Amino acid sequence: MIYLDNAATTRLRDEVLEAMLPYLQEQYGNASGGYALARSAHNALDKARQQIGTVLGAAQPREIYFTSGGTESDNWAIKGVAYANRDKGKHIITTAIEHHAVLETCAALEAQGYEVTYLQPDAEGRISAAQVEQAIRPDTILISVMWANNEMGTINPIREIGTLAKAHGIYMHSDAVQAAGHLLIDVQQAQVDLLSISAHKFYGPKGIGALYIRNGCKLADFMDGGAQERGKRAGTENVAAIVGMGKALELAAQELAEEAERLQALQAHMLKRISGEIPDAQINGSLTDRLVGNVNVSLPGIRSDITLFKMDMAEIACSGGSACTAGAIGQSHVLTAMGLDSARIGSAIRFSMGRYTTRQDIDRATDVLVRIAKEGGMYTL
Repeated sequence: MIYLDNAATTRLRDEVLEAMLPYLQEQYGNASGGYALARSAHNALDKARQQIGTVLGAAQPREIYFTSGGTESDNWAIKGVAYANRDKGKHIITTAIEHHAVLETCAALEAQGYEVTYLQPDAEGRISAAQVEQAIRPDTILISVMWANNEMGTINPIREIGTLAKAHGIYMHSDAVQAAGHLLIDVQQAQVDLLSISAHKFYGPKGIGALYIRNGCKLADFMDGGAQERGKRAGTENVAAIVGMGKALELAAQELAEEAERLQALQAHMLKRISGEIPDAQINGSLTDRLVGNVNVSLPGIRSDITLFKMDMAEIACSGGSACTAGAIGQSHVLTAMGLDSARIGSAIRFSMGRYTTRQDIDRATDVLVRIAKEGGMYTL
């Protein structure tokens, strides 16, 4: 199978699995213990914290807290700020194109009396700092804007927004699940107070993530119980997965420039072929401020589920948008917020490339896409 759904998840790297194995077998100690086996596990956590903190530009490794993934990190950041700062205000600013982990968390807070402003993107899926500034109120306690969109790959001006938040004394959170390991991230330069990442998006294991929490950030604890994660997030640490995440992010950072150049060439090749061989095809999202390797395209008149079925029959894995909403009834909330018409939204599919994607894979996938476009089908929009 040709795998072109790396925005949904990535394959575990061999080097990452190798780093994890000792902590699944002989080095199986509980990091909270006091004996040698436990200290070995605790040291492994410290090393991973250092690796992740270095890549993200954290001032100190202790600003990295381990979670079960991006969804938990988003929940903790948003609810943690909301609950700990309700005496200052109950207003949150986010965007209409966030991952559901952010949108559903904000909806839950609205049910508790908080107010949320949802910023609308432009036609290419971008949010501007000017929009954020216009939405700020005296009772605003948090701004949450994703670093890069999971469906479009569109990159937002986080440094500008973070600087604005800092100037107004408002906490800034960014869901960087799609960006980490693929873009240069420096939380200090971006003036970000909280940042969410998830290992399985950069060739690490599933079920493990991290939340960067700037020192001094007023945040409610996420889980009660033991003293793990300095008492803020109780529960026995998944040492092997944490080790894998640290190794995966370190490797991704080392290879970032070279891999970005390679994927950009593959992306450009696919876009050129699509534009040249499917004249009616419509590319969704920005062609400049975009994650490399992301191609979101609509085939006029052909429903996305039909296209995806035919791609699957040709042993090509791609998607219609967010993996977290696959199978859900309804159109993409991201494309809808961008103001695209229903026909374009209903025919959109996403190809997302990764470190194992070859030019041959892209040519094969494009060949099949061209054939589908020419065939049309009985089940059209």
